[in-house]
Amino acid sequence: MLATRLRQHVPREVVPTAHSRLAAVAAVLRVVSEPELLFIKRADAEHDPWSGHVAFPGGRIETRDASLEATAIRETFEELALDLTQGRMLGQLDDLAPRSRSLPPIIVRPFVAVVAPDVSFVASREVASMFWVPLSQLQHEDAKTEHFVQVNGVTARFPAYRIETHIVWGLTERIVRQLLLFLER
Repeated sequence: MLATRLRQHVPREVVPTAHSRLAAVAAVLRVVSEPELLFIKRADAEHDPWSGHVAFPGGRIETRDASLEATAIRETFEELALDLTQGRMLGQLDDLAPRSRSLPPIIVRPFVAVVAPDVSFVASREVASMFWVPLSQLQHEDAKTEHFVQVNGVTARFPAYRIETHIVWGLTERIVRQLLLFLER
């Protein structure tokens, strides 16, 4: 059902400005006893505004990438040695951009893929850890929370998901929310 809904979806694509960069991420699913979503925790890195955040594998487009979908596939392989071409690309969600002016001007295109339940992967140095979360857990009201962050000396409040000791917020939370809406239709 999710695959059909994603195929029928006409994603909102943002036209980049001269200053914005394009990037893509992969929201990777597997079905064990139920659908699960793969998250990574980014490694701590100086000068990386998303250092240490929970995220999806992905990154900026490179000239060798034929498309943003190719970017999501390449980045997932580089970060996790996970070959999405061995799975199936289900579709594309709406483009997103950071809401904070303190972050780089970037447009992120999320893709949704499904892989075999027994898939294996190896984290690169860019990834501190990775973990699977059942979609039902993310849909549960108890998973929803708020995350507070200091932005330019002001405390900002963001919607978030709590997954054990992890907080999913920002662009990743917005992608998860989009994905979960396809399950509710």
